[in-house]
Amino acid sequence: MGEGWWPGLAGRGRPRGFDRDAALERAMRVFWDLGYEATSMTDLTSAMGIGSPSLYAAFGSKEELFRESLRLYGATEGRTVTRALVEEPTARAAVAAMLATNARAYTEEAKPRGCMIVLSATNCSEANAAVREHVAGVRKEGIDDLTRRLCQGVCDGDVPPGVDAATVASFYSAVIQGMSVQARDGASRADLERVAACAMAAWDAVVGDAVRPGSADEGTF
Repeated sequence: MGEGWWPGLAGRGRPRGFDRDAALERAMRVFWDLGYEATSMTDLTSAMGIGSPSLYAAFGSKEELFRESLRLYGATEGRTVTRALVEEPTARAAVAAMLATNARAYTEEAKPRGCMIVLSATNCSEANAAVREHVAGVRKEGIDDLTRRLCQGVCDGDVPPGVDAATVASFYSAVIQGMSVQARDGASRADLERVAACAMAAWDAVVGDAVRPGSADEGTF
């Protein structure tokens, strides 16, 4: 288990003054650190400071708690990536900001390493196939968001016409996912920043190779 951020709480039932938002954040960090299947109810109740009956009453089930934790992760830890897609002036700048942001986020000392969306449900058994597929869907949504940003770049003129935006988005998403795994394996921020720099140095080649022959004249992407 990760250490340094789980509160030393262990009680039965819902404590007086129960803070649902705080309990959810603690659960999110447990799932983020251990993954869905490896997380036990004891892990969750100990971190959240409530008993199993109160957990079920407040969140429904372990799976529903996980899904809500995943949404919280996206709304909090994922904010800077969302901001990069919206606020950066070009598609290239948006991708560079995403890579740089994640190099920092994946190696923060006070948090589990890597990305919860990448790491928390990749090895689920068939009994938890719905969880695995749900998280895969969330990852696909991230690729779709980046694809749309690249298509906007085509419209804005900073990405070549006819580019296969989905292929470029898949490539940089694969880089980000690999950075997450390397962070979990102990890579430093500097290590990940070098990976990000290499990925951005390849931008022109990646985008150029992803332009479909003849598609520039068609104006499609």
